Amino acid sequence: AQQSLLIAIVAGLLATLIGTLVGALAGYYRGAVDTVLMRMVDVLFTIPLLVVAAVLGRTFESNSPLVVALIIAAASWLTTSRIIRAEFMSLREKEFVESARAVGASNARIISKHILPNVIGSVVVTGTLLISAAILVETALSYLGLGVGGSDWSLGKQVSSYQTAFNTRPWLFWWPGIFIVAIALCINFIGDGLRDAFDPRQTRARQ
Repeated sequence: AQQSLLIAIVAGLLATLIGTLVGALAGYYRGAVDTVLMRMVDVLFTIPLLVVAAVLGRTFESNSPLVVALIIAAASWLTTSRIIRAEFMSLREKEFVESARAVGASNARIISKHILPNVIGSVVVTGTLLISAAILVETALSYLGLGVGGSDWSLGKQVSSYQTAFNTRPWLFWWPGIFIVAIALCINFIGDGLRDAFDPRQTRARQ
């Protein structure tokens, strides 16, 4: 469970960071920047996530938990970039952004101080979804023999290794699977709570 949580958290946070950066640049600057970044995302979207992760795993030929997390992160940031791009394209036309631009605020300040706090809810929710999905992707990679290897163990590796014992010792197979589902649900619940706590729009609605 410790290795699975390490993979999930590292992969989810890195994928969220990459997706937020790409989506923010595309949504704020639009034009040529948006075209180049989104066409790259569209091309990558045509390839299934598991296939991308499997190819990267075979390319780097390393089965350490950290490398597995980096591989999953490199293949799972696409949806986040589209969500953040849509949020930025909507918010950049708001009056408070126009006011900040009129008084001479730089693009970096507008993005970091005025727009990003208003999309933190979307960032948190997509981030938690990526963290929970990373555990499932790691399980699939371990089933294909591309996940955690060597002396390291994870929940996904346990599910893969003990599937042959399903009929004789089913607890070896069921307990790792139950833990995977439980962790994914808990992370999603945490994401909902963080969204309610940090999203300025949610705070205004309650007031």
